[in-house]
Amino acid sequence: MIEIMDTANEKVSAQATVALSEAAGISFLTPENCRFERRGDFTGAKLSSGGEAKDCDRVWFHRSFPYKLPWEYISVQDGDGEEIGLIRRIDDFPPEQREIIRYELDRKYYTPRITKIHSLKEMHGTSFWKCDTDAGELEFTLQDTSRSISVIDGDKVIIVDANGNRYEISPISALDKKSMRKLEIYL
Repeated sequence: MIEIMDTANEKVSAQATVALSEAAGISFLTPENCRFERRGDFTGAKLSSGGEAKDCDRVWFHRSFPYKLPWEYISVQDGDGEEIGLIRRIDDFPPEQREIIRYELDRKYYTPRITKIHSLKEMHGTSFWKCDTDAGELEFTLQDTSRSISVIDGDKVIIVDANGNRYEISPISALDKKSMRKLEIYL
């Protein structure tokens, strides 16, 4: 009985998604209507819809919900910045396609993970950080420290430096005591 309900709920949810996407004018990209391919240093796409084919020399991927759903609802845009469609879940694509999409998203949303804070000094609202990360030792500056630090889901911190680079601390509880003491005044 429960299995039948789950299947029925999935069908209703899928129908609602289709109806909503049609009303909003959203085109969902699927393995059936889109194929991504590496073209040198870029990613292109071959699209098919209603018997028509379209080739995009270069596409860009943008996360609609970068913190909550990093691998779902991915907007795909052409070279002019026009959205050509939305990927509901990258797991719907075959492995070689997922690899291309993940590579492009990882490149765009590169976010070193901070593992230790060596020093954190503040002067006139600007703070200077020296940290160990999974990308090595890094130094960066925050212009307005309290506005540059966001707590996500209680145990994840996103930091945006003066140049727009992002850093992540996740989970916060993994930081050593000295690092935590330096950070906690901003949380």
